[in-house]
Amino acid sequence: MLEECCSGGPERIVIGFIVTSRLSPVLIATLLSVTITFGQSRAAVSHPLKLRPHRITLSGGKSFALNLPEGFDITVAAEGLKRVRFMAKSPDNRIFVTDMYNRTDNKRGAVYILDDFNLKAGKFGKVTKWLGNLRNPNSLTFYTDSGGTHWLYLALTDRLVRYKYTLGESAPSSEPETLVTFPDYGLNYKYGGWHLTRTVVVGGNGKIYVSVGSSCNACEETEAVRASVLEMEPDGKNQRVFAHGLRNAVGLKLVGDRLFATNMGADHLGDNKPDDTMYVVGEKANYGWPYYYLFRSKLFADEKFAASTKRPDRNQVPLPFASFLAHSSPLGLEYFSNDAPDELKESFLVALHGSGFVRIGHGYSVARVRKGAPPQDFITGFLQNRKINGRPVDVMKFGDGFLLTDDYAGVVYYVFRAR
Repeated sequence: MLEECCSGGPERIVIGFIVTSRLSPVLIATLLSVTITFGQSRAAVSHPLKLRPHRITLSGGKSFALNLPEGFDITVAAEGLKRVRFMAKSPDNRIFVTDMYNRTDNKRGAVYILDDFNLKAGKFGKVTKWLGNLRNPNSLTFYTDSGGTHWLYLALTDRLVRYKYTLGESAPSSEPETLVTFPDYGLNYKYGGWHLTRTVVVGGNGKIYVSVGSSCNACEETEAVRASVLEMEPDGKNQRVFAHGLRNAVGLKLVGDRLFATNMGADHLGDNKPDDTMYVVGEKANYGWPYYYLFRSKLFADEKFAASTKRPDRNQVPLPFASFLAHSSPLGLEYFSNDAPDELKESFLVALHGSGFVRIGHGYSVARVRKGAPPQDFITGFLQNRKINGRPVDVMKFGDGFLLTDDYAGVVYYVFRAR
């Protein structure tokens, strides 16, 4: 049964859905990913952003311009890192960040602590290596259990580990616990199709969610863990596939009780398709990879798998919350609510890492995403005249603005409303 209810005045009318247990989980996921609105609140209207150049000069002497909306400024908050990736705030309000060292499959990765932020200068005064000799650390998060124990979860290529975290520590004060191991075969990573990153977040329900990329560009996986999002208890028990058919969902974000994921499409369909995507991830939903792909916001069957008996019903594949140009490579994302500056209210910022081939030129930017509107450039300049100045990875609210990691230049930026 599906009931319809309406609320709002002449400026905003929202149609909501009350879903009963007789609806399939996939249909529930589809309804979650599509919000029907007639008009929007004034804060959510996507007016064009006027971008202005800001000169960036790194310690090595490299100089270039990044373009930001009028009224915003940017500083180099930390530099001299390597392949800096995802961030998390600790229970004692320090910034932890992963560093994968380079693009190879290696064990030279690290986790750093960014401390002593100087608001006037827009810089961190201290960068401490919390832990090194890690295999491709991509993502980390913190969780405090019902007994008050703090935990740091760290997603590596071959396993998910957690450490007991002591407030103020500058190195791990405990040995790691391995909660789950991941398949790690397929060493031809560079342009070989397999995915070595894992991403971890904590849900509002206290469960742990981990995304695991596919083992290939486009194939029928033999292991259920591939191209999926896993769910488990904080101690790793009761592991299960929460959703699948996501080729490489590197970005995960909890907003309220909804899990959002960015996802990268396949590489064999040309320079201009498929669209890269962003979803509201629903329990037991199948997002279609490798059997379907999105192009210009429409779903198409991949003819490579036309004869497959495993292909799901097209009508059961949820539509995305948002889509991006092919090979933009959306990664980290952050949501800004009503207390943000007008340019960010009720919006996501999504880091578009950029196409693997510079000639395609898609991505290399930070995009503003509002439901029902096409993505808009919020920061550009990471690619200029086919010269790479940076590749955005993660966005995290910080102070009166946000932090942005760049794994090409090894930099963390601070973006804020100009004072």
